Amino acid sequence: MGETEINNMAVAPHTNVIGDDAATSNDYPWISYSVDSSKLHRHVRLRSGAIATSSVSLRATDGDLARDFDLSWMRATRAPSVSSPAKSIRAADIFAGCGGMSLGLVEGARAAGLACEFEFACEMDAVKAGVYSANLAPSQMHVGEIEQLVDGAVGSTTTLSERSLLNRLKPIDVLLGGPPCQGHSDLNNHTRRDDPRNNLVDRMVRFAELVEPEIVIVENVQGIRHDRRRAATKAAEGLRELGYNVDELLVPCLRLGVPQSRRRYMLVATKKASDAALADFTGLDLSPRSVGWALDDLLDIPQDTVFDSPARHAAANEKRIRYLFEHDLYTLPDAERPDCHRLKKHSYNGVYGRMDWNSPAPTITTGFGSTGQGRFVHPTCPRTVTPHEAARLQTYPDFFSFGDAGRTQLQKMIGNSVPPLAMAALAVALLR
Repeated sequence: MGETEINNMAVAPHTNVIGDDAATSNDYPWISYSVDSSKLHRHVRLRSGAIATSSVSLRATDGDLARDFDLSWMRATRAPSVSSPAKSIRAADIFAGCGGMSLGLVEGARAAGLACEFEFACEMDAVKAGVYSANLAPSQMHVGEIEQLVDGAVGSTTTLSERSLLNRLKPIDVLLGGPPCQGHSDLNNHTRRDDPRNNLVDRMVRFAELVEPEIVIVENVQGIRHDRRRAATKAAEGLRELGYNVDELLVPCLRLGVPQSRRRYMLVATKKASDAALADFTGLDLSPRSVGWALDDLLDIPQDTVFDSPARHAAANEKRIRYLFEHDLYTLPDAERPDCHRLKKHSYNGVYGRMDWNSPAPTITTGFGSTGQGRFVHPTCPRTVTPHEAARLQTYPDFFSFGDAGRTQLQKMIGNSVPPLAMAALAVALLR
């Protein structure tokens, strides 16, 4: 497959790069906000002409009601409810993680005046599955590999395991999944572009074939587009053969209200024509949110739990962190780096670096607790960001509970997550 260069980024043809050619405007005719003494209200005009209103308790005021709404939602300690939902949709998430993608669907559905319940979820990691279940309460949770239940080839006769699963499921409207992305990640130097895990997106197509949802959303790192096994291309082709309208999107999360420079790939398949919905989504261009916007209220949080305390570092890295603050720097000079950086040319300028309070964060990864794995030093405190702060930068709200997970587990859950606000933006555009 050939590639087209857009803004110095190589993308496959037919992949829509959100925002690269869109007009920059915060005036969306289908969404508005209002405020009273204690509540912020979001008003979404549905395609029927009706207005769906959803609210949060007012917890932030900086003059931009869209920013205030999202920040008030993130600071909420109780999940906001749907007032008089028009109907309820059922969803399944078959690579669920701890629930970031599903949580975003719930909030996007709420914005469209819909309740959302999860009929089925699958996650092979027991800790992640426990966090998902505690927060999203799926009717059925399979802790294990999806291949144990969905084991037939696309286009083949339904297997015994698949028939057993289908007999337990109610109709599903929306299918979600973020198959393991390590095989596509630019951080993976071993099996990048040619990893057996890359084929797991095929299970999304097979599950869609079995349950026939109205909407299918596949999320992954942007590197999936260059996979040697053609995982994304084959998934798109397979869904089209099943009768779906399919669009592939390269999503800069910053334009969707996420305070970090993260880009993600999303494949969106719908039974109905999706042009209007995707125009709503790709036209979004929210004012950039900064690290300070997300973390301001967390500066004085007691560091008495793993969730609210930073990782400890080796003496050499503690010295590097202090050097940044003593010299008011955000990027560590090569002279202060280890030999692997100091003695040869490298491109890891952000490693050992400090975030800027007034700018978006870099992409949050599973290494956010290590100064040697990215620009993860807090802007104003001589330490790396805490799991709570990383969760905020991923747009997890405070009412989402990570339970008693340990530091390593928290870093994996949070770093591998889909930012809920990015998923919410797509969901409301599709569902309104």
